Amino acid sequence: MNNDANSRRPPTMADIAARIGVSRQLVSLVMRDQPGASDETRRRVREAAKELGFTPHVGARSLRRAQSKDLGVIFAPTHSPEPEIVEAIYTAGAARGYDVMLSAQTATRSTDQAVDDLLGHRCAALIVIGSNLDHANLRTTAERTLVPVVVVGQGRRNQHYDVVRSSGDKGISELMDYLAGLGHRRIAYVDPASMAPAALRRRGYERSLKRHDLSRDLLSLPGDSLARNYFEEAGSAAASELLRRRTLPTAVVAPNDDTAVSLLQTLVRNGLRVPEDISVAGFDDAPIARLTSVDLTSVRQDPDLLGAAAVEAAVRRAEQLELPPRESVIETSLVVRGSTAAPRRRTRSSAAVAAR
Repeated sequence: MNNDANSRRPPTMADIAARIGVSRQLVSLVMRDQPGASDETRRRVREAAKELGFTPHVGARSLRRAQSKDLGVIFAPTHSPEPEIVEAIYTAGAARGYDVMLSAQTATRSTDQAVDDLLGHRCAALIVIGSNLDHANLRTTAERTLVPVVVVGQGRRNQHYDVVRSSGDKGISELMDYLAGLGHRRIAYVDPASMAPAALRRRGYERSLKRHDLSRDLLSLPGDSLARNYFEEAGSAAASELLRRRTLPTAVVAPNDDTAVSLLQTLVRNGLRVPEDISVAGFDDAPIARLTSVDLTSVRQDPDLLGAAAVEAAVRRAEQLELPPRESVIETSLVVRGSTAAPRRRTRSSAAVAAR
């Protein structure tokens, strides 16, 4: 009876010690990578741990540390670029000796709830990706956490939290310069207004309009950017609005790839050819943009650089709390694919499409 119970419980350091005939304290030293054990003893302990299926208790280990070595990461699962950034954070964190703990923010789970979850695990710093909170709310969050906070994807330099973002305005400007160089004079812009970096990227569009003497064509879309399928619905709604017009623009830009891909697919389903009838471009260079069936021209914000910069900012202040927050801006690059081309002499009208 007791043997059955023991076989069902997880193995402990005491089990490892009993298996190889050493003290539990010596096993603990090996598991914590502390001095005091020979190389041979370390080898035997680790082999026994592997044979028994022993896994160190991460929570208990964290509680014993004088300083936490956990980075809490809050992210939005609905935003397609964020898994790549999170993956980069894991890699960069491991290189600095830090573990990563995740907590999701969704339409029904606020940033504050995600933060509280991580604070309960005594994280050394928090990295917030893709939050729809404004500066005032992010400031309040940073002030109440009592640990360094790094905001990824939005914001400007301030005294309350670090900012790591891409040069979104410059990226959109470069994309607009490329389209204008192809000969496009009527370029629409889809604006999912609740998206955190929306204002910055929209400024890039508007600056380019002035530089090229083009007319503003803004499709502003309401809604909660954390809601499931928000960006897909925004792209579909923008396409439907364009299709109701008598004359289409020759190109349309969206400030993220999920919106751009949904817009492209809706236009194609309604008889338009991309890029022959209309060019479509996005922002992020997310995995969906790279699919051969999509082949979307996009502005790339490097997830590896964003993730590494976020970890660097978090560790910098976690280890030197007296240091002030700072802003890190990661440069973007234009990736040209098959969804954009020079405009045709005559733009197809939505009426002609409907007549097909």
